[in-house]
Amino acid sequence: MGAPLRLGSLWLAGLVVLLLGSGCIRLLKPLRSFAHYTPPPVPDYSRPESWATLPTRADSADAVPLHSGLRSRQASAPADVFFLHLTTRVRPRGWNTAIANRHVNRYTDRYSIRTQASVFNAAGRVYAPRYRQATLYSFFDSTANSRQALALAYADVKSAFEYYLAHYNQNRPIIIAAHSQGTYHARRLLREFFDRDPALRRRLVAAYLVGLNVDTLGYRVLRPCRDSLQTGCYVSWNTGSWGNDYPPYDGALVTNPLTWRVDTAYAPARLNRGSVPLSFKRLDQPGVADAQVHKGILWTHPSGRRGYFRFPLPGKWELRHSYHLNDYGLYYLSVRRNADARLRAWQRANP
Repeated sequence: MGAPLRLGSLWLAGLVVLLLGSGCIRLLKPLRSFAHYTPPPVPDYSRPESWATLPTRADSADAVPLHSGLRSRQASAPADVFFLHLTTRVRPRGWNTAIANRHVNRYTDRYSIRTQASVFNAAGRVYAPRYRQATLYSFFDSTANSRQALALAYADVKSAFEYYLAHYNQNRPIIIAAHSQGTYHARRLLREFFDRDPALRRRLVAAYLVGLNVDTLGYRVLRPCRDSLQTGCYVSWNTGSWGNDYPPYDGALVTNPLTWRVDTAYAPARLNRGSVPLSFKRLDQPGVADAQVHKGILWTHPSGRRGYFRFPLPGKWELRHSYHLNDYGLYYLSVRRNADARLRAWQRANP
């Protein structure tokens, strides 16, 4: 145990199955309490190495699936994308991970940036900060240790966003996109910046809050998107295998990424523009996944194609039928085209 999850394997999934199944989740717990822990150095977001991706350099956010015919259009994109990656560190050495950890950064770039942030490289210039992400155990634990670890991670996200606004954005329209732990922080970012600031809110194209439950009561002004072209709103989904419930998510927002509605109407796979497996080596067209909203979960039938793995969401054994790692990939091209469509709608409303 000690290396980050590796692309092309089920290392992390297997580890979590073992730990949860054996009752040994405590093995992921850092040895010291947060009060007796020295956090890694604070990131300096004026330094390019503090960013997983910047539109001014070649990096993983420029990637497109092999033989897909897609192209990154960051150089000419009219909008910005501020992307927050998922947890990519398991090893319980401390409560937060240094942004200079090369092994973790390699996985972050090869998996989260390449297969998730790249969804948006046609609509916007992608900015993704490295941040002192909270350890995986923080999502199993309800003590002050985890709250402090997550608060420290959010402090980095907030600092990165403030630097981005001051030095990069130049009043361009903004897409917020995130997954898993990234969505944990993006929810708060939306509340503290966009929900409270009318001028900034007018620049919000949409927020894609994927891979973690979102409570719609958490915002005073911002509302869920109700169709495919609404702007200044947010969408969210957590994908699970058909027929399985998860009561704690009942009532959470679910957007169907094939219809972009929040109703329970079934959307067949023929509406799916295209799916991309974790390997990122192909674009399956039409997409492999259907979709239906069901009690806080986005149901989909298991795919017969290779590369779309069910994953027991860490700390939630009841979600062993989750497609957590494929939340974006199952609907890759539908999300990509929706980001473009919402941006065009925003431009029409803001000539």
